[in-house]
Amino acid sequence: MKSAERQRVIVERLRGTDQVGVAELAEVTGASEMTVRRDLDHLAARGVLRRVHGGAVPAAPSGVEPPFAVRATASTEAKRAIAVAAAELISDGETVVLDSGTTALEVARLLRDRPVTVMPLSLHAAGELADAPPVRLLLPGGEPRPGEQALVGPLTLASLRALRFDVAVLSPCAFDIEAGLTAFDLADAEVKQQALAVSARSIVLADSAKWGHASLAHVCPADRPDVLITDPGAPEDQRAALADRGVLVHVAVPLENR
Repeated sequence: MKSAERQRVIVERLRGTDQVGVAELAEVTGASEMTVRRDLDHLAARGVLRRVHGGAVPAAPSGVEPPFAVRATASTEAKRAIAVAAAELISDGETVVLDSGTTALEVARLLRDRPVTVMPLSLHAAGELADAPPVRLLLPGGEPRPGEQALVGPLTLASLRALRFDVAVLSPCAFDIEAGLTAFDLADAEVKQQALAVSARSIVLADSAKWGHASLAHVCPADRPDVLITDPGAPEDQRAALADRGVLVHVAVPLENR
């Protein structure tokens, strides 16, 4: 097992548990305990987890927004499949406001060779599109949130209000049929709301790990988006309930599961 794959397994193993041990991880990955310790040290240096005696614990307590680096290594195949499905719903020549978040960053990578106009709401996505010749890149003002690099504040809102987009591609922090789309950060939620308000249609990216959860700041009701793209792990009954409310629910199957 290569180092990237081992580290993905470690992060997935740590999700939903208080602590993982070196011996346990060595058995799961088939690597030596020394190799596992090096992997843990590498992930700790990136802020993905925190090292403790004999293993590791999550970098942030439950209910607190996980660091971008943590989310970037979680559910990667599902996020890529969701991003592919989203990119296919965007036509050449369209204007797109692209949310912050790890799945939205995957969409940015897929738009690099497309003749589209994109306003990214994070520096991560802006950097991905900066040297993409076919893309007309519009940069909003605003203040980047530390770590996240998501643009928020009055300048970001003013930039959005000045324009109209064909499509908003949103990536909420959590999704629930009753609670709707939510975000950890109040300012981030306000930016997402404004992106929805200035766009003709909306596509929401929500992998199954986000379903059934709610964060602090409300963005919009569950049935506000036109399209929601998820993966097969999302609860079938909730997908059906959302479809009954008029939302087009698209299930993107990761390539490894096809």
